[in-house]
Amino acid sequence: MSADTDRNARAAAVDATLAQWRQGDCFLGDCWFVHRFAKDFPTTNEGLFAAQDDADLAEQQVVGFVVVTQTCDLVRKCLERPFVELCPLVEVDAGRLIEIEKGWRPGYAYLPLLAPRRLVADLDRVMTVEKPVVATWARVQGWTTDSDARAFALALARKRERFAFPDDFNALVDKLKDRLGDKHNKASDEGRALRELDEIRIYASPSWDSTPVDLMFHFIRIDSDITFEGRNWGDLLQGWLKLVPSRGRFKRINGHVVTLTDITAADYASSYPLDLDHLSMTTKKSE
Repeated sequence: MSADTDRNARAAAVDATLAQWRQGDCFLGDCWFVHRFAKDFPTTNEGLFAAQDDADLAEQQVVGFVVVTQTCDLVRKCLERPFVELCPLVEVDAGRLIEIEKGWRPGYAYLPLLAPRRLVADLDRVMTVEKPVVATWARVQGWTTDSDARAFALALARKRERFAFPDDFNALVDKLKDRLGDKHNKASDEGRALRELDEIRIYASPSWDSTPVDLMFHFIRIDSDITFEGRNWGDLLQGWLKLVPSRGRFKRINGHVVTLTDITAADYASSYPLDLDHLSMTTKKSE
């Protein structure tokens, strides 16, 4: 057998194996994430094992990987598209898992079939490997339904395209952000109500760069009931809006609690989702 024939046969075997894989599929086991690190910046070096004492290339043990390469590229012939992008899987607590499922933590992506183990994709870290490596792994599905696949793809897109809110807006919603984080997982009425929200979106009129600016908060709920456990959603809304008082160029601040069927496509498309990862990096009130 010639070298070319052998190479083509091995490539065909890889292609046949990866034909079963999809974006969002995982591998669980003894895994090592490889990256370059800053030797003089010790806060990033925990758990790292350098390839050589004087090298800045290191490995870090993780519980597994998830494929983030698009399915159409993943199943193409390995001799044409040889690489696969992977993110490490990390374990989170139950509260953080709920926030990630709702899309409030864009640094992560939710995987329904790994939720019982509280494993999620860490989107801040990406590693590239060749397809023959992936072909040796035991495939573990991260999702089963088309809606799960769309949600995972949207999480990947949101990580790259999320809106950079102005600094003065970030300061404006600081108390609301703290409230969401503090109450979301509590067994209180408010905590249960927050868990019924699918997302929170913000619209600025006439634009985010204008002075003055009017804000509209869309609190999009999952349930279609106009009351929550006997309480009017409007009462809960007023409590949340009190945490966002008019300040500076933000003169008028309004909001409503709606379902996806209540909000127009235009209102949805012209607004931006509020996320806790982004807000947690804003300037603190003491600064």
